[in-house]
Amino acid sequence: MDYISKIRKMSYEELEKFARQIREYIIDVISQNGGHLASNLGTVDLTLALYRVFDPFEDYIIWDTGHQAYTHKLLTGRWELFPTIRKYNGLSGYTNIYESQADRFGAGHVGTSIAAALGIEQGLRLQGKEAHIVVVIGDGALTSGEALEALNQIKTLNSKIKIIINSNLMSISRNVGALSHFFDKLRTSKLYLEMKNLMKKTVTGNIEEELKKLKEAIKVSITGDDFFEALSIKHLGPVDGHNIKEMEEEFKRIKEYDYPVAVTVNTVKGKGFRISEGNPEKYHSAGKFDISSGTFIKTPGFISYSEAFGRTLVKLAEQDEKIVAITAAMKSGTGLEEFSEKFPDRFFDLGITEQTCATFAGGLTRVGLKPVFAVYSTFLQRSFDQLIHDIALQNLPVVFAIDRAGVVGEDGPTHHGVFDIAFLRMIPNIKIYAPCSVQDLADTLYTILKLPLTGPVAIRYPRDSEFGNFDEIYDKIKMIDLDSWEILNKGEKIAIVSTGTLTSRALNVAKENGWTLVFARNIKPIDEKVIDWVFKNHEYVFSLEEGVINGGFGESLNKYGKVYNLGISDEFVTHGSREKLLEVLRLDEEGLEEQIKSIIERRNLHENTNRIR
Repeated sequence: MDYISKIRKMSYEELEKFARQIREYIIDVISQNGGHLASNLGTVDLTLALYRVFDPFEDYIIWDTGHQAYTHKLLTGRWELFPTIRKYNGLSGYTNIYESQADRFGAGHVGTSIAAALGIEQGLRLQGKEAHIVVVIGDGALTSGEALEALNQIKTLNSKIKIIINSNLMSISRNVGALSHFFDKLRTSKLYLEMKNLMKKTVTGNIEEELKKLKEAIKVSITGDDFFEALSIKHLGPVDGHNIKEMEEEFKRIKEYDYPVAVTVNTVKGKGFRISEGNPEKYHSAGKFDISSGTFIKTPGFISYSEAFGRTLVKLAEQDEKIVAITAAMKSGTGLEEFSEKFPDRFFDLGITEQTCATFAGGLTRVGLKPVFAVYSTFLQRSFDQLIHDIALQNLPVVFAIDRAGVVGEDGPTHHGVFDIAFLRMIPNIKIYAPCSVQDLADTLYTILKLPLTGPVAIRYPRDSEFGNFDEIYDKIKMIDLDSWEILNKGEKIAIVSTGTLTSRALNVAKENGWTLVFARNIKPIDEKVIDWVFKNHEYVFSLEEGVINGGFGESLNKYGKVYNLGISDEFVTHGSREKLLEVLRLDEEGLEEQIKSIIERRNLHENTNRIR
């Protein structure tokens, strides 16, 4: 169905009913599939108003991050497919250029939209083409470095870009920093809003433009100097993000502007679902939940790696006042909520600024503190230069707690943490650890922070959970030998050297087949004593990692002898449940066994063929 044409024919009363229908549909599907709930409920009315004015197939609408674009998907030909969102072979949870012509630029990371839009605009201009270029970006995304850099280029590029700022004072966690205070001030200035409404009631005829100028002057006088105006970007608003008529009027107006303009649109994250409105951070990225109560559907008795990390860190911080924690707007996701409550002076949320977080952590080490930067693997990629230049080059003892390492599941290729081993391994001075269990993660973190740190350390662990509870885990916590590999099963002829949580799967396979399994907690440095023993006593050696093979752990073993590398090949991994993706990648137990036996069979066949020749 052509929903764009349909919504343009609707009355405002019909649009409000349709908006409720969309919200009910999103809530129903996400309660079953999981997904980004609160952010998408907040942008339903905005999207309807925007697409009454701009055409997503003719114009270029760039949705920053992509996790606020579910209504966009519904209106651009994917209504019937929406129940497949985030499922294997179903719709992506983000904008995806392979999914629809209306998805003008794919995104899963924050802050890329303005730079992409400027590139599209300049490319069209060079080809003598014209189109309206519109960005929809959250106020939280505007704290990221790339977004700020792109804003700084708008005047230089003589851009006519239109920027819709979705201001809900939330990215994932509550926004921080000076820009956040600017939006808060603009958003909540009662005097400005009252005067704006008064002028709207009194404006008639030819004096409209003059009153508009007066309105903007009043806005600046009340809220202070305007950040966007200082960058030569006309700034309008705030507009009620749930008043379709008001937004449509503003969007029609800016559509004709021959210069860049930003419009602040005030929305409520989680709008239309009382439970998510009351706790938008909790329902930002929701798992399956019961609609009537909002209760997440979880298997009882399990503890996540994030929780185990966060609670262990709290216990250690109680004993050592030099321990501090850092996050890039991911307090809840990385398990740092309890830490932030118990040690507010030692907790730093610097917003969506991974580069700054890394260097900030380095600065803390220079005055004797022990910083732990908890960050998703996919977002750590943004700090690559800082890892090298600011941290490793100076051998600074920063602990990088790398959450969501490996296959993360439904969030898909923008969020899989499969590259960190490869890009960290080549950096001098850094040590890399990949625990095999929740207990091993607690033991590893405990040991690292109890011992004197001599340089940067990375601990990687997955988006996963195990049966158990934290009290039992902490009762068993102990110092471990971080730099020695463990022989978990002794066999003959065939050896698997495994790192991370795939080790438990490999152990079952090794025991069933009489193979050796070595657990390599330390990816770097390598335990040369054990690897030498492996090659001396086995005919076939396999490496196993939940990361890319190119540049990965397995490649570091090749100098010691012939190694068959098992991991993720040279491709981007799609979305689906974690278990389904491990099956597709042949990293589940059945797939591991099949891969190993197939490689041995091919090698034997090759050797026999050579003998016959």
